[in-house]
Amino acid sequence: MKKDFYEILGISKSADAAEIKKAYRKSALKYHPDKNPGDKEAEENFKLAAEAYEVLSDPNKKAKYDQYGHQAFDGSGGFGGGHGGMNMDDIFSQFGDIFGGGFGGFGGGGGGPRRAKGSNLRIKVKLTLEEIANGVEKKVKVKRKVQAKGVTYKTCTTCNGQGQVMRVTNTILGRMQSASTCPTCGGSGQILDKKPSEADAQGMVVEDETVSIKIPAGVVDGMQLKVSNKGNDAPGNSIPGDLIVAIEELEHEFLKREGENIHYDLYISFPEAVLGASKDIEAINGKVRIKLEEGIQSGKILRLKGKGIPSINGYGSGDLLVHVNVWTPKTLNKEQKQFFEKALNDEHFVPSPEKSEKSFFEKVKDMFS
Repeated sequence: MKKDFYEILGISKSADAAEIKKAYRKSALKYHPDKNPGDKEAEENFKLAAEAYEVLSDPNKKAKYDQYGHQAFDGSGGFGGGHGGMNMDDIFSQFGDIFGGGFGGFGGGGGGPRRAKGSNLRIKVKLTLEEIANGVEKKVKVKRKVQAKGVTYKTCTTCNGQGQVMRVTNTILGRMQSASTCPTCGGSGQILDKKPSEADAQGMVVEDETVSIKIPAGVVDGMQLKVSNKGNDAPGNSIPGDLIVAIEELEHEFLKREGENIHYDLYISFPEAVLGASKDIEAINGKVRIKLEEGIQSGKILRLKGKGIPSINGYGSGDLLVHVNVWTPKTLNKEQKQFFEKALNDEHFVPSPEKSEKSFFEKVKDMFS
């Protein structure tokens, strides 16, 4: 089981942005590869801290993590900020400024260049309720910018291949040195040397690529998943961006989703309500047969345990709630009309709800409690 992000950074869920950043910096400096050369355990802890910070430092990601846990980002392996798709260059590219001047890029002895990262791509994937309930693997075609064949780059003369430039500023506290991304090479440390005619000014071409996306069961509409390194390339010795996958849930013809529960409206005839019946109803993975007792009342809710949507955290499944509706005929023949006219004075047809019967408002309250 993956370790809790808050536990990794040694903070509580109530920690604010400043506390999160401070805790990450402390952990990152403790396990920094330059400080622990050859120590695989320290390197793993360094990656875990970066993974935790990537999520908890982003308010949207943090909210999803607090609600769904690790499954919100990498439930199937490969989504989210997981260090399974994050290498040292990713970490230094995204969070290098947090380390200050004490350390540089991984393996750089404190002064190595940082690799630039390509831009992210975003797509929307539409899923049926059945696909959401069972999980699915989708193959999508994306247009990615990649380095053209035959393109060559050379060391950037502005930053001498470091990817960043140093500036010295005179302040009332003395001379202050700061680093910023090189404006010439964009942080890659390299600039275009030669390119084929079909490439753009950065030596890139657009290619179609089919990407396989494993979507875990239980995702919700609007959730975003990440496929690492399937975004655009950047010039030079760079890291590809990521493919951001937004989930769109398609409306089901009969079923309505509410969190992990599913609602179904069952309409029965008056004779079925009086005599009882067996009915086949729609469920996520096919029909389910249920038995209706004699004298069942309109508005009764039958709960089928575990027939809803699986929890994205793997904590079981929701329920299927069947709402019974007695259908009143709008037209009757003469014989049928006479029967009901006689029934008007029959004590068996006089409404007499039992005290144990819940009102409509009580049933609605139970549904949302």
